[in-house]
This record gives sequence, structure tokens and C-alpha cells, in this order.
Amino acid sequence: MWTCFRLVCALCFSAAMLSGAAADEDPAQTAREEQFSRSMENCVLVGSFTTDGQSDKEPLKPERYEIESAVKATDKLWVFTVRIRYGKLDTKLPVTVPLEWAGETPMVNLTNASIPGLGEGFSARVLFHENRYAGTWQHGTVGGHMFGKIERKKDESPSPR
Repeated sequence: MWTCFRLVCALCFSAAMLSGAAADEDPAQTAREEQFSRSMENCVLVGSFTTDGQSDKEPLKPERYEIESAVKATDKLWVFTVRIRYGKLDTKLPVTVPLEWAGETPMVNLTNASIPGLGEGFSARVLFHENRYAGTWQHGTVGGHMFGKIERKKDESPSPR
């Protein structure tokens, strides 16, 4: 459940990087949005997360979010097409998330969201900078930090013989 939540947060974070001012208002912002969209094409967020209250001696928990694309839908909403793998679930779906800009830095800004199949009360703040992401996540009374690298997705198709 937490892995799916973190994936959705990561997607939300990615969406946040894509949203911003309308294209006809600020050419520099449009260029940032286009660059962010390109950076989210066929990428994987690979990192770790913590849970509040865990001991400093506990190992970090790994996380992985596969993103096929991120497309701006409205001024502050982005649609991320993501692959979710959790338990026996392995599916691709669109996830719409709010994205804001802190200057040149995109940020997913999700508050008490309901995510079909995963539940309610999801909140996250995730920043994207160069090839890294970092932020906080919350689901009900449980929360923590998340951080990692943005990598190009490796081709998983079998190689010809």
C-alpha cells in the first residue's frame, strides 16, 4: 500500500514540475514546462523513503516509480501516465496531480487526495531538481520523507537473437 502511495506521490511530484503559467503568458515558463515534460518521458524515480518514528538504525526502504509521460492538462494540473506494481497488481494508468512552481523548481502539491483503489487522505510535497527528487508524504496518520534519482528507463523488451 505504501509503495503505491509513494508511486502516486512521485507521479504527483512529476506533475507538479510540469504545471505553471499558461504558454502565452511567459515563454521562459513554457520552456521550463516543456523541458520537465521531456525529463519525465520514460523515466523511473529510484530512491528511498522513511516512515516517521522509525529508528535511525533501520535501513532505508526502497521505492521505484515508472513514468511513461507527463502532460500539462490545465494551469496547475498535470496528467502522469504511470506503471504501478504492487503485490499482484501490475497496471498502467493516468494520474492527475496538482503541480506548482517555486521559481524554476516544479513541486507536486497534493493535499488530502482520494486515489481510486488506494484510499483517501493522501498528501505530499515533492520537489524536482535536475536528476533528483525529494519531499514528504502523508497517508492518514502515517508519513515520512522520500528522495532519490530520476533515471532513464531501460528498454525491457527482449533483444533479438
